[in-house]
Amino acid sequence: MTDTVIKINQLTKDYGKGRGIFDVDLDVHRGEVFGYVGTNGSGKTTTIRQIMGFVRPDKGQSSVLGYDSWKNATKIMQYVSYIPGEIAFPSLASGTDFLKLQAEYQGVTDFSYMNHVIELLQLDPTANLKRMSKGMKQKTAIVAALMADKEILVMDEPTTGLDPLMRDAFLNLVREEKEKGRTIFMSSHIFEEIEEVCDRVAMIKDGHIVDTLELWQLRHWKTKTFRIYFSSKEELARFTEAFRFVIGKKEAQLCCTVEMPVEETSHLFHILKDYQVSSLREEHLSLEQYFMQVYQKGANKNGKC
Repeated sequence: MTDTVIKINQLTKDYGKGRGIFDVDLDVHRGEVFGYVGTNGSGKTTTIRQIMGFVRPDKGQSSVLGYDSWKNATKIMQYVSYIPGEIAFPSLASGTDFLKLQAEYQGVTDFSYMNHVIELLQLDPTANLKRMSKGMKQKTAIVAALMADKEILVMDEPTTGLDPLMRDAFLNLVREEKEKGRTIFMSSHIFEEIEEVCDRVAMIKDGHIVDTLELWQLRHWKTKTFRIYFSSKEELARFTEAFRFVIGKKEAQLCCTVEMPVEETSHLFHILKDYQVSSLREEHLSLEQYFMQVYQKGANKNGKC
């Protein structure tokens, strides 16, 4: 049976006027990277603040390693490293001073991994803390969180302010932490980075969980979609009349789209030998596309579209 590290049950925090989170249920398993996606204002940060025990819930419960988040917030911090969505540093002269203070507070004496993270993120910790750019502040917060070497990482939009190169470097750090067996809860509105490193992802909209998906399912979908380009309108018409899995056609581009069960793929390739095909491309469903489909279905169900 899978070991549950973070458990959220019927969690509700209502700020009024539809703001907050409502009846949220989530389980995060030991050693997995769990993504939490949604647009700005959807409830990601509110959920994370509940996990960390910063806010008392109106209903339901959040727990970490079996400890109630609200009642045992201090105990939980022994096991959790946290990167907040909004970073506020104390009045210290430099990033180095802040990292030294964090090391003392967390009892860190081996700085080898901290130096590795600093090098990977190309951070100059000697810079003036108050004059750091948003990206530099974000890097400093990441270093402070990772150097403690705790078993759980909770990160609220951790790549905010990072350029694409540093975002890739950060995702490599996430992979390193996963290899160590860490459990990682990571919120983001950037679907690509969630898709790259996460094992599972929950989607939140207007404070409600609308779906939870294993990324393996997205990468190994039970259906396949292909876009096929033909040499002429006649060939296109002949194929679309004969093949039952055609879901769309564009005569001007001499192409059609087919969607079929995976086991029918070899049959498609077999019959295409009888047609003059100029090109064929498999269409992969991205996490963002899947998310938009889920949103659209929800909107149609509620009569909003």
